[in-house]
Amino acid sequence: MIRPGGVLKLAAVAAAFLLAVFFAFELLDINMGEFNIGQMFARSAPQDPVPTRPPRNKCGLSKTCPDGHFSFKMASGAASVVGPKMCFEDNVVMSGVKNNVGRGINIALINGETGEVVKTGFFDMWAGDVNELINFMKTITDGTLVMMATFDDPASKLNEEARKIIAELGSSSVTTLGFRDNWIFVGGKGIKTKSPFEQHIKNNAETNKYEGWPEVLEMEGCIPKRQE
Repeated sequence: MIRPGGVLKLAAVAAAFLLAVFFAFELLDINMGEFNIGQMFARSAPQDPVPTRPPRNKCGLSKTCPDGHFSFKMASGAASVVGPKMCFEDNVVMSGVKNNVGRGINIALINGETGEVVKTGFFDMWAGDVNELINFMKTITDGTLVMMATFDDPASKLNEEARKIIAELGSSSVTTLGFRDNWIFVGGKGIKTKSPFEQHIKNNAETNKYEGWPEVLEMEGCIPKRQE
């Protein structure tokens, strides 16, 4: 049996404890009406860092080009349905949306020093005149970057003179470019070596992705700016 004096001591200890807890919460500026264990853990739990988006590269490239280089990304046409697309320094130079691409060989001429678009054109190599392509390429001046992408058929009207001019821009594949092949290429007027920026896939009924046409080709890269 607990003596009356013991009860009073126990009550005094309990009151002192509750008073100490109250003042502790007051010092911590915690609202007693809103306090709960969940909030306590929520306050102490580490916050997840806000994810940051990686920086977007020009033309959506997978990497950033170093200083003194131009960025480019391009794709050939898809069968006879979707035209090619060329992006240079975050500027869409040629595409179906811009309505400046067509069947055959699509070409964009870029100033190798400034990156300015000089001229674009497309040349039908199925029913067109190859001399229009030849005359266009003869206007290309030294130091000009040349981007080429095929759509539908790039080669039926392509003759030896045209192939030779394109080969002099640094192409390795133009000599074997055939009916409905897919081909993308970046070269330059006055280049001394073969360009590293070229892809070519043959039209082959056994391997074609689309009926009668090979798969789309895509390529991206960084081109050194031309120095004076």
